[in-house]
Amino acid sequence: MGPRYTGTSNQGGGGFMIGEMKVFSGTSHQGLAGGIAAHIGMPLGKVKFTRFSNENIKVKIDENVREADVFVIQSSCPPVSDNLLELLILIDALKFASAARITAVLPYFPYARSDKKDEARISITARLVADLLQTAGADRVLTMTLHAPQILGFFRIPADQIFATPIQAQHFRRTDISNSVVVATDAGAAKFAGHFAKRLGLPLALIDKRRSDDSEKAQSVALIGEVKGMDAIIYDDEIATGGSISEASRMLRQFGARKVSVGVTHPVFSGPAVERLNEADLDELVVTDTIPIPEAKASVIKNLKILSTAAMFGDAILRIHGGRSISEMMD
Repeated sequence: MGPRYTGTSNQGGGGFMIGEMKVFSGTSHQGLAGGIAAHIGMPLGKVKFTRFSNENIKVKIDENVREADVFVIQSSCPPVSDNLLELLILIDALKFASAARITAVLPYFPYARSDKKDEARISITARLVADLLQTAGADRVLTMTLHAPQILGFFRIPADQIFATPIQAQHFRRTDISNSVVVATDAGAAKFAGHFAKRLGLPLALIDKRRSDDSEKAQSVALIGEVKGMDAIIYDDEIATGGSISEASRMLRQFGARKVSVGVTHPVFSGPAVERLNEADLDELVVTDTIPIPEAKASVIKNLKILSTAAMFGDAILRIHGGRSISEMMD
């Protein structure tokens, strides 16, 4: 049995005892979930998923979770909406099986890019997902590298964000980076790239990128900073269609960069991403395993390196269960 500690009820009715820790997984990324469970040193919880011919989903918890401190791992990957609904049903099943506390562990947060109302009559869907998680019965949320920090403000329950920066920095430090520069693909990515550059003690360059519509096409128009004769490391939170990375690589080569590498957290790799990334002629493409990459894509993307986040999530889960700080872990 895992450690016990006194927590505070969400209803404000005083303290309660958090009991044994249990880790469950949805079906979206069982490879990562298994790695997290192995790092913690415990098996995944027993749960049965049934998909009926009418596309309805049934979830049955096959072990006792009464008064347990439960962590549910489910990433956002195709089919995104099905995986989100499966997570909500799984949380609801655990809630009505009398789990004491439920933490939704979302390596890649669903609908994270829909975080603001920049057009009339649209949904801020990231906020809707936050509401749905709480309504289903989640007491906490743990996620990695949100597309925008304001998403944490959508929650009315505790929400923790960890970053892949430490493991990405450790990877790039394995080679000589004394002649390197970190590059942000646009102003929005500067917050991620700037933090990464500071961690590595490297200068930062910024590409001025313009996007005119929702076509996922962007054009790089200017470069701020020096890259000539240097090894450029493009750093961002995710790669979707690969358009920004392809444009950035083209511009960096044009301005005399000696090498072009990329470090991102979430390998969404949607649409024409594989073709664009291969055409970009990257010296290295370093991603994490927050999203499972189908073998058909992973096997053909040039110079791809996948870093495991299992230890980071496992350590964060142990800290939450033990009532310890997540920010201390990141420091």
